[in-house]
Amino acid sequence: MPADTDVPEPDRLEGAPHPREQTAFFGHAEAQGAFLDAIASGRLHHAWLIGGPEGIGKATLAYRVARFLLAHGGALPAGVTDLAVEPNHPAARQVAARSHPDLAIVRRSLRKDGKGYSAEIAVDHVRRALDLFTSTAGKGGYRVCVVDAADDLNASSGNALLKVIEEPPPCSIFLIVSHSPQRLLPTIRSRCRRLQLRPLGDADLRSVIKSLGSPWAELEDEALTPAIAVAEGSVRRAIEMLDEDKSAIVAGTNALLDELPRLDIKRALQLAEKVAPRGGEGEIQLALDTAMAWVSKGLEARASAGAARLAPLVEVCEKTARAAREAEIFNLDRRPVVISLFGDLADAIRRTG
Repeated sequence: MPADTDVPEPDRLEGAPHPREQTAFFGHAEAQGAFLDAIASGRLHHAWLIGGPEGIGKATLAYRVARFLLAHGGALPAGVTDLAVEPNHPAARQVAARSHPDLAIVRRSLRKDGKGYSAEIAVDHVRRALDLFTSTAGKGGYRVCVVDAADDLNASSGNALLKVIEEPPPCSIFLIVSHSPQRLLPTIRSRCRRLQLRPLGDADLRSVIKSLGSPWAELEDEALTPAIAVAEGSVRRAIEMLDEDKSAIVAGTNALLDELPRLDIKRALQLAEKVAPRGGEGEIQLALDTAMAWVSKGLEARASAGAARLAPLVEVCEKTARAAREAEIFNLDRRPVVISLFGDLADAIRRTG
């Protein structure tokens, strides 16, 4: 499957290699070891759920596993201690080009008007990808399906994926990437071996950024160190923090959040206009991700309060995620999503004490 168009891919950092093209790998030794042990044992589970925060290397690991299995047919060559495959290996080149006949990729598809990608993974896209996937059954070798990210599945497409992993084709493996595995269908989770990846350490994060090529490879430490310090182990977040405008959005969002439950509605409106201008995409997802990270830290700090007492904060996150998704799907004004987020969080904080 060649690249769809010249429209930037939805799962690629602008200007950086796509995870399927990235052969450098840092951190996550335990997760890589889990795959190596499973391959060596000859009992490789057919479905793996690779979870963790966005931007920490989940998709990079999934494509690394895919390249290895497609290059070696599911066997572990003698003396091999990691999942590396030479970039010029035929399987590596085919994976990078999305042209390997035994690789299916499930992700958001291009909109009919060619202007960007859909907000969800449609059921028809899942079925088409899996038709290609199952059509190779019986031809020998491993078949690999990468789902990136499962969080984008809707109810219908989630059930279509579930149907296949319930009765997988022979010699097949599904590598399912998810930023929030707990929100997936319980029936999908129950059929997967779960790997929860942790945020990258500062040294690994620095190495990943340097491996991305120009302009990041040439960055001086004085520019990179502050970005890494606030990146929370995410390559995506670190790169965003290198952009002054995006860094300002994160700082402005956190400043409003830190003042809650007192809400400066004027500043909240200004932020909403900045990140979600009428008729434009803006940086709303960056602001929402910042808020979700802020809430996550708050939940960890208040863990002793018990789940019932903290439920209002969790409910705000779920409500906001739904509202943002609906606004994208139906092309609605996104500014109310931002304003409601701050108002709902202020109310939830008052209720949780």
